[in-house]
Amino acid sequence: MRVRVGASLLWIVACGGGGGGTSASTATGEATSTSTGADGTTSGSAATTEAPTSTTTATPTSTTTTTGTTGEEAGWRSELYPEDWTPGFTGPEGRFLHDFSYAGYHLAGEEPGSVVPAITIDAVRDHGADPTGTSDATAALQAAIDAAAQAGGAVVRLPEGLYRVDGRLTVTSSNTVIAGAGAEHSRLWFTAFSDMSFEAHLTFAGAPQLGADVPLVADGQPRARTVTVADVGTLKVGDEVAIGWQISPAFVAEHGMTGTWMAFNDTWQVFFWRTITAIDAGSGTIELDVPLRYPALVRDQASVRAVTGLLHEVALTDVGVANAVGWEDAWSQDQVYAVAMVGVRDAWVAGVKSFVSPGAPTEGKGAGRHLQSGGLTIQRSARVTVMDSTMELAQHRGEGGNGYLFEVMQSGEVLVRDCVARAGRHNFVQNWGFGATGIVWLRVRSSEGRAIALMSSELGPVGLSEFHHSLATANLLDQSVVDDGWGAVNRLAWSSGAGHSATQSAVWNADGIGAVRSRQFGHGYVIGVGPQLRVETSLDEPDAEGTMPEDWVEGPGKVGPLEPPSLYEDQLARRLGR
Repeated sequence: MRVRVGASLLWIVACGGGGGGTSASTATGEATSTSTGADGTTSGSAATTEAPTSTTTATPTSTTTTTGTTGEEAGWRSELYPEDWTPGFTGPEGRFLHDFSYAGYHLAGEEPGSVVPAITIDAVRDHGADPTGTSDATAALQAAIDAAAQAGGAVVRLPEGLYRVDGRLTVTSSNTVIAGAGAEHSRLWFTAFSDMSFEAHLTFAGAPQLGADVPLVADGQPRARTVTVADVGTLKVGDEVAIGWQISPAFVAEHGMTGTWMAFNDTWQVFFWRTITAIDAGSGTIELDVPLRYPALVRDQASVRAVTGLLHEVALTDVGVANAVGWEDAWSQDQVYAVAMVGVRDAWVAGVKSFVSPGAPTEGKGAGRHLQSGGLTIQRSARVTVMDSTMELAQHRGEGGNGYLFEVMQSGEVLVRDCVARAGRHNFVQNWGFGATGIVWLRVRSSEGRAIALMSSELGPVGLSEFHHSLATANLLDQSVVDDGWGAVNRLAWSSGAGHSATQSAVWNADGIGAVRSRQFGHGYVIGVGPQLRVETSLDEPDAEGTMPEDWVEGPGKVGPLEPPSLYEDQLARRLGR
């Protein structure tokens, strides 16, 4: 199905429903299961619609402990992350942790918002936007956004107030920052629902275009920062580029996905968004700002392509958003987002929080809800930071890609930190296609996820935050609280053949009362979990097909805290020499 999100065309097939997404239940009747907790104890449980049923094993591998100056045990370190760790370190059986520290605005080298346009446009004073919520403010707000574009960039200020937006808002120019006076004070109330499927009420809409194909003449190696081509052509230092390859029959077969991966077969797909930092024209060597995360094979026609049309230095800060409507109206549409960033780089979202929509019912189903379906989606983008934000209480949590509160799609080096997602379907989710790499969720909290099957009922199994589509690579859940669950499994034929949803991704120092289900292609990692967080890695379940060996688990039974508390922040400090 071809659908439009803002100004960017994407190929999207709606996700499977019911049990299609990872949930904390499987259809195993009354079979019992065992789970190994962080304290190393094992318990049995009967299968229910809301409890994990897979057999889990969490045998700790060898670890090291550190001691304080008084001789007391201060904590323990992962065998895969010793004190002298470097990005080239490899542990037992070829296992290793990627350097995840590149995620975020300007590769986390600059603080979002440290530099903003000098020009300020006041949407109320300069363009007459109604801050009382009485009349439609769409035209006035769009006029302010357009004025920012004409000025070559500006901060569009939303003074304290409630802004009713009956239409859609679109940002199409770089250096545009929409800033409120705080999420509780400057609030955007979106009212539209008709013809809103696969749309967002506010879209930062780049128009990424790929240039000529520059084929690799040697395989690109994981963790390497260089690729080799026969002729660099017109490529130059500073160019934004995409590196990708064809989803060839050989690529599909080596992942055991013949007959499962079909939606993208025989097409060239972007796997990495990068910037060229150096070129040696004589040898055809191109140096990149971020290492490769997976082999880029000549066999699969791997190549480099210049990218133009990405918006940059765009942001949404310190505003509230809501778009909940009547219950049946919300369920009449699929994948309606409050905010979308499509085709952007070096962008940020900060201090954005959903609130109870004035358009939601006052009683009955949908009362007190914030969102129709989706919250924030980031698509085909790079180097984005989302921080200090909250998305809650979706009305439509049914099949068809609904209830995704923080979604990342076909994007790289995205940092989602200090955010809360509550009562969606999949609260934090990587969705659709290949090319989701280097994403970090840092100190996020996911709770009350639920997969709802029918509009008439809010009953359903627990919906996990998860890797939802194909081969999300080298991503990190770091120092986060999971009160529902997090999934990285072989999703088989669900969602148009999602298959292996993740590889080489890590869960680090997680806590909560939910479940982490990690059955990744190749290697996956669960290192350090709280005492009540269940870890499921058994290969005896259907969603473990083709995921040998069993994912690496460290920590159950260990005494003291995992060191360092945050893998991302420690790696960042090492890389930047802090």
